[in-house]
Amino acid sequence: MYDDLITRLTAGDRRALARMVSLIENGAPGSQEALARLHALGGHAHIIGVTGSPGAGKSTLVMQLVRELRRRAARVAIIAVDPTSPFTGGAILGDRIRMQDIGGDPNVYIRSMASRGSVGGLSSATRDAVRVLDAAAFDHIIIETVGAGQAEVEIVRAAQSIVVVTVPGMGDDIQALKAGILEIADCFCVNKADRPGADGAVAELRMLLSLDTGRDKAAWKPPIVKTIAATGEGVPALADALANHIAFLRASGQLVERGERQARSEILALLYQALLARVDATIGPDRFAAVVREVAARENDPYSAARAMEQQLGL
Repeated sequence: MYDDLITRLTAGDRRALARMVSLIENGAPGSQEALARLHALGGHAHIIGVTGSPGAGKSTLVMQLVRELRRRAARVAIIAVDPTSPFTGGAILGDRIRMQDIGGDPNVYIRSMASRGSVGGLSSATRDAVRVLDAAAFDHIIIETVGAGQAEVEIVRAAQSIVVVTVPGMGDDIQALKAGILEIADCFCVNKADRPGADGAVAELRMLLSLDTGRDKAAWKPPIVKTIAATGEGVPALADALANHIAFLRASGQLVERGERQARSEILALLYQALLARVDATIGPDRFAAVVREVAARENDPYSAARAMEQQLGL
């Protein structure tokens, strides 16, 4: 099955592509072996992360960015990471509806994925989906994430260029950038720039960047681009900024460095998942829960509990 899907998706078959992403998202048997094969076929796409607070207009901005990249003859894929309902486990998946008007383009692929409570609003299967899309020869892969504040730094583990989106009149939001998102941004976008206070938002971002001493030493200075996603104004400048950033990463050797950091992160994440699976199989959820209760009640301590489990696991 996977042989046929890989052959078809690398030849541009959209149904095979959608099927492969579904199998991977659901953790189907054999999916990791298929991903291992697809890994060797990728490494060419520019992976862009778009993050920011809810209401910043990220989905509309992404839609306009896709249109601009298509005007530049690029093939573009979008992964919209949706919040998962804590009650039903179902995702809103509204991004696909909002992006319907570009979904008919054969050179555009849109996929909504549920975050499933993952830290940073980034689905655990998102990186695997990126790997499939990369192998399918898309030039740009855009990941739009749930706006989740500081935890959004998780997107760094999947993207090469990070766009942080804010809007005028959200001073508290810009201040919050200091808490974690500020340092991950490769480009800032002040969207809805036709609103009052757009220039003030730009000035405040510049001030925050000037206070970040680590940025002073960096060769790349994150540009601040004003956009009006509703009309597309400023989006070509955003596309130019992203093109300049990936060119800088390639020329400076930082693209290789980022790739190595991401590979290290992914290997550690897979090891962590394997360890948890082994704990579940060897110790069992009931015994593990009992030990947790003992530690919480001060009847045991976390160090002794962990050592006992290590011995049981043969570590």
